[in-house]
Amino acid sequence: MVVKNTLSGILFDIRRYSVHDGPGIRTTVFLKGCPLNCWWCHNPEGKSPQIEIFQRENRCIRCGACLEVCEAGAIIQHNDSFETNRAICTLCGACVEECYADARELVGKRMTVAEVLAEIERDRPFFQQSGGGVTFSGGEPLFQPTFLGALLKACRSQGIHTAVDTCGYAPWEILDRLRQDVDLFLYDLKLIDEERHHWFTGVSNRIILENLRHLSALGHNIFVRFPIIPYINDDDQNLHLMTEFLLSLPQKLPLDILPYHASALHKYNGLGVEYRLKDTPLPEQERLNEVKDFFEKAGLLVRIGG
Repeated sequence: MVVKNTLSGILFDIRRYSVHDGPGIRTTVFLKGCPLNCWWCHNPEGKSPQIEIFQRENRCIRCGACLEVCEAGAIIQHNDSFETNRAICTLCGACVEECYADARELVGKRMTVAEVLAEIERDRPFFQQSGGGVTFSGGEPLFQPTFLGALLKACRSQGIHTAVDTCGYAPWEILDRLRQDVDLFLYDLKLIDEERHHWFTGVSNRIILENLRHLSALGHNIFVRFPIIPYINDDDQNLHLMTEFLLSLPQKLPLDILPYHASALHKYNGLGVEYRLKDTPLPEQERLNEVKDFFEKAGLLVRIGG
């Protein structure tokens, strides 16, 4: 059956052959826009709901072609580099089309439900062989709830397993409307203390914890994901609070520990955004094992990675 839904949304990537975003081999669809501003975000290009200019300084050959075609005057030559004034950039894409070295690109693309489903369908043989499916991530996929809902229904109509990778920050009415078409929730928990959560993410975590409790009470399939960020949330206080909260839920949920990595630094540079954790070390394996043992002794089912 051909799906002809013309409802559209903005994506910033479709990643094939993923094995860390749910069971089996999966296609991960990244939707743009997120209400959180986590200091450690590894997908900063997903934070803004708008299309953005991304610059790869190491590819620039200093030819000046971008400067010549920019009618908005947003590109400025500074010594031997060509910088973009993002405040006046109109995102027309002229500099991207003119760049001979592929040093510039537009991050974000508007696609219809039918177009996204067609991309997902290409990987159906891998889903069938591995028990995989599609995972909607971001950004925060709940940030585009109408588009996400249509994508979920389209996949459900084609018998494709669906997962939603979410921080859970959305009105319960949105989750309640979408949940019947979600086979698996990959649910992020970062910090349990509300004040600390607000400091490092920009928002309260009350609605996040309440939504997880609601989903658990309704018996949904949920994997909790806990990103370990040294000096931010790997302390004993947060581990104790995390354990208490997870054990208080109606279901005993599996917990995936996701080690922090700094591979997104080049993305921040390309977007012209400061990365606040550039001096943060990677978590040591010994500490990861200690955290895993801590949760396991409390009776939780834990694995490192996910």
